[in-house]
Amino acid sequence: MEIQEQSVRSCAENMVEMVDVDEELFAVSSSSAADSAFDAVIGCIEDIIMEEDFQHLQQSFMEKHYLEFDDSDENKLSYTPIFNEYVDLLEKHLEQQLTERIPGFNMNTFIELLMHNKEEVPDDIYDMLLTFTDFMAFKEMFLEYRAAKEGRGLDLSQGLVVTSVGPAGSM
Repeated sequence: MEIQEQSVRSCAENMVEMVDVDEELFAVSSSSAADSAFDAVIGCIEDIIMEEDFQHLQQSFMEKHYLEFDDSDENKLSYTPIFNEYVDLLEKHLEQQLTERIPGFNMNTFIELLMHNKEEVPDDIYDMLLTFTDFMAFKEMFLEYRAAKEGRGLDLSQGLVVTSVGPAGSM
């Protein structure tokens, strides 16, 4: 609980610093203030998705539905309500947490900023956010989860070969 309170304060502190900027300075360097605001939101998102509440929501949702997904080119009709439920549950949780932590937060404004600054977002965060808007990213997440659950994850151990660089008797 103490960690969550600290992360809430750090998000709010970042936003307060931006709000206290003089209007003249803001007008001169509005892009850097916007960059700071965007970075603060991304930092909050990182905090939120690492918290137990979000992890539990996502994990239990995937556990409930992963068997429905299979790796075929054709998508089942049953995927659509699962996708809609996922977006409703997890995106709403994320938006609620951001609204509580960042005064004046607006998800639509953030999504516009995200589209223009996606190269500045860590890949794992961007991929997770993409599962809210891109059905194929959502399906891929489920296919990877199912493969891991069934022990079919990527195994690189077979590709490793250890060879000695010195003569066999030199050790």
